[in-house]
Amino acid sequence: MDRRSFLGMLAASAVGRTGLRAETDSDRLILSAPLTHSDWMLRPGIVWGADGVRHMLDACKATGWSHIYWRTLDGGRSLYKSKLVTPGEHVAYDSFYNPVSPEDRGLVNKFFPDVTPERMREIMEKIAALDYSVFDSLAAAVNYGHQIGLKVHAWVSINEDDHAWGIRSDFSLKHPEYRWRRRNGEYYRSQLSFTFPEVREYKLGIIKELVENYAIDGLFVDWLRTGDVRDNPQTDSQGVADHGYEEPLVKSFQTKYGRDPHDLANGDDRWVRFRAEPHADFMRSVRKVARGLPVSVLVAHPWCYRGLQDKIDGSLRGLLLDVNTWAREGLIDSAVAAGYYMSGSTPEMAFEALRKETAGKVDLWLYAWVPAKVSDFERDFALAKKLGAARILLWEADYIDSRPNKEELQRAMSSRAILPWQKG
Repeated sequence: MDRRSFLGMLAASAVGRTGLRAETDSDRLILSAPLTHSDWMLRPGIVWGADGVRHMLDACKATGWSHIYWRTLDGGRSLYKSKLVTPGEHVAYDSFYNPVSPEDRGLVNKFFPDVTPERMREIMEKIAALDYSVFDSLAAAVNYGHQIGLKVHAWVSINEDDHAWGIRSDFSLKHPEYRWRRRNGEYYRSQLSFTFPEVREYKLGIIKELVENYAIDGLFVDWLRTGDVRDNPQTDSQGVADHGYEEPLVKSFQTKYGRDPHDLANGDDRWVRFRAEPHADFMRSVRKVARGLPVSVLVAHPWCYRGLQDKIDGSLRGLLLDVNTWAREGLIDSAVAAGYYMSGSTPEMAFEALRKETAGKVDLWLYAWVPAKVSDFERDFALAKKLGAARILLWEADYIDSRPNKEELQRAMSSRAILPWQKG
């Protein structure tokens, strides 16, 4: 059982868009995948450094994945050379793999009764050995990826200042006053509110570092990932965000509307949209500093969930992300709805909801999982073609190394993929 197994249980421009559509044909699609270097490093036989990166990207190319979204933040730590974010993978003493309180130990034991403390320590030791202060995984990925014809985008989990628990960002530790606040007044453990200019400046600084220091091919801004799972649920019983009650936002709403939002329903449309505006302001800034790079986003849908089936009622109500405004103002080029579905919902429902939300103004991708069988991929490919998806996002790249039928899957996906390195 690797780290993701644990956490999973708990938890460009118009030119760019035209180029994507021009590349598609009746038999093929662009295939792409997000890649977390620190997760792939936990698989057997993967070496640290540039050789390991070459193995990962060679596997991606052999599978027909031409666009790779390289993860730059793991919770509150960086997987690239950053002046703003502490290098990964240094976890706190009180972490998911070494819970301190009896309550937290009970939480881990409840879901993983067969995992021994020794196994937990083994995984934690492997993670602790990944020292990103001495290896810039993004630089290695961009360098080699471009050599073999891949597009390498920076995947930024912008809303995540911890991961499970124990990888908390230093900025969050130093500034508890900037954390999310619930309707009942309680603060979250790690999440930072974009209400505060200081938080937006810090987060935008991360984007600037990536754009200015690396020859990346785009930005993939992941809004679904948030912090410490012990703060779940992060929504109310209707799936509406239970945060945004930070004092400056409450006061500015009172000034504008003459009402205390505590006297309104949490899902009141005016209050929801008011809480979403700081995120829109941030995305306007991202578009300005992106230097013409394509900007894609991972968002929610009305049947989405977080953690242990905690409902998220769409991007606006559940995450306070006004994706409609982002699309209308040209702040994003592409969007994909996360592939987590409450009972009774389907990938097609999620895709169509996002199509309506973005009003046809951006490219939409179909979210799918790296298949276990060729028939699984053919099913997802057929759905993507039916829906008119611009590409398929296959979650997540390192799974291909764990498939016993790896070569069969690679042949099947490559046969359906647009392979830009074969052109000309």
